[in-house]
Amino acid sequence: MLSTIEYLRNTDFPTLRRDKLDTLQVNLGYRCNQQCLHCHVDASPRREEVMQRGTIDDVIEFVDKQGITTLDLTGGAPEMNPHFMDLISAVRTKGVHVMDRCNLTILEEPGYEEMAGFLAENRVEIIASLPCYLEENVNSQRGSGVFKKSISGLQKLNSYGYGAGESLILSLVYNPQGASLPPPQIDLETAYRKVLGEEYAIRFDRLFTLANMPIKRFGSTLLSKGEFNSYMNTLKTSHKIENLDSVMCKKLVSVDWQGYVYDCDFNQMLGLCLGAGNGRTHIRDIMAKDICNEPIVVMDHCYGCTAGQGSSCGGALS
Repeated sequence: MLSTIEYLRNTDFPTLRRDKLDTLQVNLGYRCNQQCLHCHVDASPRREEVMQRGTIDDVIEFVDKQGITTLDLTGGAPEMNPHFMDLISAVRTKGVHVMDRCNLTILEEPGYEEMAGFLAENRVEIIASLPCYLEENVNSQRGSGVFKKSISGLQKLNSYGYGAGESLILSLVYNPQGASLPPPQIDLETAYRKVLGEEYAIRFDRLFTLANMPIKRFGSTLLSKGEFNSYMNTLKTSHKIENLDSVMCKKLVSVDWQGYVYDCDFNQMLGLCLGAGNGRTHIRDIMAKDICNEPIVVMDHCYGCTAGQGSSCGGALS
């Protein structure tokens, strides 16, 4: 796989500093039942990196000491971590809001039949990846048969009350098929509601549009096709300065499967640790530290978050 980091270092992206921390994003491991082209963490069924129990305990302690209000769980397929349910149960007793970045097909895998019920019981917000509402497009990006399994997963979540406009929040995530920015989020959400509702009787609360990041598997594909420079030009010429106030890294830190901390999960995949230049920072090193107003490590990939409508783990910024 071709690396893009050397093409990203020489940057003119604006400097950023942190606001008060309220969200902890935790990558529970790179193991996944899928292997998607756009995946910025290069997850697959062959990956063995999974967060261990001791680090899970560190995460729970950090949530306590820092007064974290939102725990954002990602992977890989985060549900494949053997401590996934224990972590959720522990923080929910403290009133922490939990988000599960679910690929939907995991809910249809053997051994995970009770997962949807557990998520509903614990009022976990589901952020479900569905890169298109058309079967052909989803299967081309994520693999044969993925669309039908995803639809089954959504119908299962609906049967537990997700997407009914009440406390069980179900959001969908769209990624472009190639080297382009996502279309307007509101317009695309309307199309998703029409097709998924009419053809599959599926309900959901909202749609998030995410730009593909020029790193890892997608970045390598751009380089191999000779499209990297043109995509970066698209991101840079579409940069909107007003999006800088809302980028996710200002109120979030990202923790990898070993417990090391980064400004966001994109920096995590590039190995750009929190406070780069001072060695790797472990979650235990900042357990009670106030990191408000500290500088955020930026490179050219950060334009992926500020281009057009803006892009974050919570969808468009504007």
